Amino acid sequence: MAALVFKHCWRRLLLNSGSGAVGAVKPRVLEGVRHKSTVQYISRPDQPKLAYRRVKGKSPGVVFLPGYGSNMSGQKAEAMEEFCRSLGHAYLRFDYSGHGASEGVFSEGTIGTWKKDVLFMLDELAEGPQILVGSSMGGWLMLLAAIARPEKTKALVGISTAADHFVTAFKTLPIEVRKECEDKGSWTIPTKSNEEGMYTVSMDFLRDAENHCILQSPIPITCPVRLIHGLKDEDVPWHISMQVAERVLSPDVDIILRRHGLHRMAEKDDIKLIVYTIDDLIDKLTTMV
Repeated sequence: MAALVFKHCWRRLLLNSGSGAVGAVKPRVLEGVRHKSTVQYISRPDQPKLAYRRVKGKSPGVVFLPGYGSNMSGQKAEAMEEFCRSLGHAYLRFDYSGHGASEGVFSEGTIGTWKKDVLFMLDELAEGPQILVGSSMGGWLMLLAAIARPEKTKALVGISTAADHFVTAFKTLPIEVRKECEDKGSWTIPTKSNEEGMYTVSMDFLRDAENHCILQSPIPITCPVRLIHGLKDEDVPWHISMQVAERVLSPDVDIILRRHGLHRMAEKDDIKLIVYTIDDLIDKLTTMV
C-alpha cells in the first residue's frame, strides 16, 4: 500500500507543478543517484564481457538502451535507476560491446553486434516482463529486440529514436559523395552529440545496418509504444518517430514532440517527461494484470 501511495504522489508532483506539460519531479531524481548500483560484468563464450548495473525488484522491470557511442552512465540512465529503485521495480542498464566499461573495440561494432548484446542481456539478466527504453540508436535496438523477444517486451519508450537512420541518411547524400565514401570505405558524419563534432562509420557498418532496417514494412510490435522526440533534434529528424508510429502494429501508440527538445533529451524537463512516461506505463501494465 505504501508503494502505491508513493506512486500516486509521484504522479501528482509531475502533473500539478506548473512547469509546462509535466511538473517538478522529486529533486533527488534529477540531482544524482544517492544509492547507485555497482558495475558488474557478465561473460560470454568468445565474446567481449559486458558491463552492467542492475537493481533487483518487482515487475515490470525497466531496461535502458543508450545511443551510439554513449554509455549507461548518463543523466537519463541514472534518473531512471533512482525512480525504479524508489518504487521497488527492477532496472537494468548496460554498455554495448566497445562502449563505456564493456570490453570490445568500438569501431568493430555493428547494429547486428549490438542487437545480440541486447538480446543476451534480456535473456540472461532481465527477469519477467520488461519496459524497454531506448535512446537514439538504442531506440532502433529497442524495436529490434521487441520483435525478437515479444514475450518479454511489454512496453516501449523511444527517445529520439533513430530507426534506420544511418542507412536513410547515407542514401540522401549526393551520389558523388556516396561514391567518394565507398571508395575510401567510410563516411564521416557531423554531430553535436560528442566532443569531436563528428563520428565515422565504415561501409561494412552501413551494409550491416541495412540488413536491420525496419521502416519499409509494418513493424510486428503490438505492445504499448511511447515515442518522445525533440523538434530541434539536429542529429535524428523527428519525423523518424512519426514513421515508427505509423508502422508499428500496436493500437496503443503515443508520440510526444518537445518544441525545444534537442537530440540528447537530457534537460531537466526532458528527464521529467521520460520518467513520467515510464511511470504511466508501469501503472498501465500493473492495472492490466
